[in-house]
Amino acid sequence: MATTVRKTAYFSMRTPNRAAHGVNLLAFTGFPNAGGAQVDFIPQDISKFSSAARKLGMKVSKRKTVFLAQGTDKAGACAAICSKLAKAGINMVAMDAVTAGKGRFGAIFWVKRRDVARASRVLRARG
Repeated sequence: MATTVRKTAYFSMRTPNRAAHGVNLLAFTGFPNAGGAQVDFIPQDISKFSSAARKLGMKVSKRKTVFLAQGTDKAGACAAICSKLAKAGINMVAMDAVTAGKGRFGAIFWVKRRDVARASRVLRARG
């Protein structure tokens, strides 16, 4: 199948950059899923997030694992991560990456649950 590129619209919303209900998010992403939308929260403090979600009546999934990469922004900043996983035979399910300003980048990415421990070792991920 040939690669296609399409120009399309998007929408945004501004919100203050402050912790809501004492919860600081390291990352947040959303995407269409089965006729609805899925939003993923990556909180700095898991217990504060869980408590706030309960108080707000939010239905959130059980804890899952995501990888968070942060570093100096440069061409191919995420390439080393992708390469290490590929060499280990680990498929990356998805990735969201952005420039964070002031020469920094951030990325969140997922691997299949069965590959989390091996990916952690390959990438020397802490946490």
